[in-house]
Amino acid sequence: MMQGPVPIASPRQMDPFQQMWRAQSELNRAIGSLRFAPTQADYPLINVWASADHAVLCAEVPGVEPDALDVSVHQDTVTLRGTREPEALSEGDVVHRAERTAGAFARSFTLPFHVDPDGVKASFKHGVLTLELPRPESERPKRIKVQPS
Repeated sequence: MMQGPVPIASPRQMDPFQQMWRAQSELNRAIGSLRFAPTQADYPLINVWASADHAVLCAEVPGVEPDALDVSVHQDTVTLRGTREPEALSEGDVVHRAERTAGAFARSFTLPFHVDPDGVKASFKHGVLTLELPRPESERPKRIKVQPS
């Protein structure tokens, strides 16, 4: 059990280096979870939305030819694979900045329902792949009309 008031450190007893270290740690913790640019694991950037009867997946794949893409569907999982080739450089060229990733990529997504693989439609326009992923008729929600007694 403590008796009497708790002593408060005077300004002379505070360590400025300790305060700077603590401030730096708090700043790192605060912005550590922010990402300022996509990473290789985030490529390609993808949007997915769904309704009761289908889902749509849009993937940004600039610089990738449509025939270089491999799309597979298994039950409720959609997988997109491909390769983006690096830009061709001439001898003597000096790269000043390289932010666009090149090489093989793969991303998989689990949807909230199984996909009817025979009904999948894929289109490619201006570097954007759009997949229409239908839900099987047997899994679609059914509306039941209630009859009065």
